[in-house]
Amino acid sequence: MVQLMSNKSSVHWLPIPKSGALGPLVFLLLALLQPALAVTSYCKCTCFTNSTIIRMPEELSPNQSCSECTRKFCLDYNLPICKDAVEDTDVSSSCFQRDSVKDETIVILFIAVTGGLLLYALAKLGYAKWQERRQRQYSHL
Repeated sequence: MVQLMSNKSSVHWLPIPKSGALGPLVFLLLALLQPALAVTSYCKCTCFTNSTIIRMPEELSPNQSCSECTRKFCLDYNLPICKDAVEDTDVSSSCFQRDSVKDETIVILFIAVTGGLLLYALAKLGYAKWQERRQRQYSHL
């Protein structure tokens, strides 16, 4: 129970859900995080001043796919922008990941916390209005 304080002499109590009510919420968060586990790696190949982004094969783990993103990989991919490029001087490569678990977890938790706070504020406002109507009703008796 949570005690609500007010200017009035009466004290009101709001029930707090028991820990068993958190199970469905945890299950929902885990279900939302499942798509976040699929991390996609990309290799950015730059030849001269032009760049191309290549999706790395999904059968490789994210760390393994980034180690495969090399200058040689870019040249072996036979990109038109890399025609006549020399591996050591004209080609550069960099690996990056999109939709990482950490990023999606932060976004989902932010949305869940913000939504929860908005629902709490609405419930608190509704409860206060209900209490006010109830006190007016009983004060006229």
